[in-house]
Amino acid sequence: MSRTDRASRVIAAPPATVYGALLDRESLEAWLPPDGMRGRVERWDPRPGGGFRMILTYLNPTDSPGKTSESTDVVDVGFADLVPPKRVVQRAVFEADDPSYAGTMTMTWHLAAAGDGTEVTVTATDVPPGIDQADHEAGIASSLANLASYVETAG
Repeated sequence: MSRTDRASRVIAAPPATVYGALLDRESLEAWLPPDGMRGRVERWDPRPGGGFRMILTYLNPTDSPGKTSESTDVVDVGFADLVPPKRVVQRAVFEADDPSYAGTMTMTWHLAAAGDGTEVTVTATDVPPGIDQADHEAGIASSLANLASYVETAG
């Protein structure tokens, strides 16, 4: 059965600024990892049909065992659709031996002007059943908070 997880946040920056942070390698490394993790991009090709490979490392793996190894989640992400400055659609596949993490999850980042800022809504569809829904939605919300902090202080 497919599952959908969501989170949203209003960010005090224009859509073009937020969109730029979604497609900049260094920016993504800085804000995408949720609290308790750090990230490193290994491959980067920011165009439709391109994508990236990110290694997310848990700062304290004893509480959050990784999907790929004890301390890491490795994810290959493809850019399925890029519509500046409104939408980024990603297809994410986790490297994991556990079949409960198998499959392709689609992450849609929708950006809409909201006053002087941007409402960012993230919708994850076809979420693998091994990913706890509450933890996943908290992780998305944490990434959105990091994104807000990143673009609001940069502007």
